Amino acid sequence: MSTLLEQLKAVTTVVADTGDLESIAQFTPVDATTNPSLLLNASQQAASQELLASAIRYAKAKCTDTAGQVQLACDKFAVEVGTAISKLVPGRVSTEVDARLSFDSQATIDKARQCIALYRENGIGPERVLIKIASTWEGIQAARVLEQEGIQCNLTLLFHQAQAIACAEAGVFLISPFVGRILDWYKAATGMDYTAETDPGVLSVRDIYHYYKLHGYNTIVMGASFRNTGEVLALAGCDRLTISPALLKELEQQQGELKIHLKDDGKRQQPPTPLSEAAFRWALNEDAMATEKLAEGIRKFAADQRKLEQLVQHQLTQ
Repeated sequence: MSTLLEQLKAVTTVVADTGDLESIAQFTPVDATTNPSLLLNASQQAASQELLASAIRYAKAKCTDTAGQVQLACDKFAVEVGTAISKLVPGRVSTEVDARLSFDSQATIDKARQCIALYRENGIGPERVLIKIASTWEGIQAARVLEQEGIQCNLTLLFHQAQAIACAEAGVFLISPFVGRILDWYKAATGMDYTAETDPGVLSVRDIYHYYKLHGYNTIVMGASFRNTGEVLALAGCDRLTISPALLKELEQQQGELKIHLKDDGKRQQPPTPLSEAAFRWALNEDAMATEKLAEGIRKFAADQRKLEQLVQHQLTQ
């Protein structure tokens, strides 16, 4: 009998949630996603040391001031890792915009364009890249503009259906609803344990998936941020799932018959009136989990981005 990972790959596009080149080569996913935290981890790995050094050399050649060198080196490193990943996967690589730009649409647009330009310098076209942006109102509006330019986006840190609806209405290519972080919040808030079938993160993704299919949205749903294989398997059939190497390894070692939980039943309804900015912000305000986890996620990614910048600055001055 085939492993659960093999069966899952037959019904869902499996994406590796890592910047670890060796893990990507091992598990042969279709796509791969990175973020500031994963890039910070990658910077400590032997396989990425030369990529970081190359990015620093590039920045020194292009900029004269230290601050500009640090920023460019970090951007270039993200693209260098993404370029290396693109040689290991047949699909796309997601590269994240600086989380500190999450509330500035124009700065997000500018950073995304720069990222695509850096990829082009490496011979990687925009059809191989997804720009990751936090699912704030400003981030979603930036993605609307980028999608119209042919720069496709992956909207991340998504915890509420209002975020998912706004992304679909903006024509976003893909969203990454966070399963495990939703579970974390509910476990801390209620003191309860949850099964895969009662997991609020799993239920959130299922609701978004069915809403998209019912209303005919083309935006891809990619479940993310898993805490265990039970959550992954409970979303079998989802458009895509981005999974850490540790959980990919567990799934590769598990046998059994995979149950498919998500299917498009073909039923369709007209989409409702588009969500206004006021309605979007109110929906988030009314949901403590979504408000807290979105803010926390942005802060954590920003903190890891600053750590990477400190590392780069240290190497620049050596």
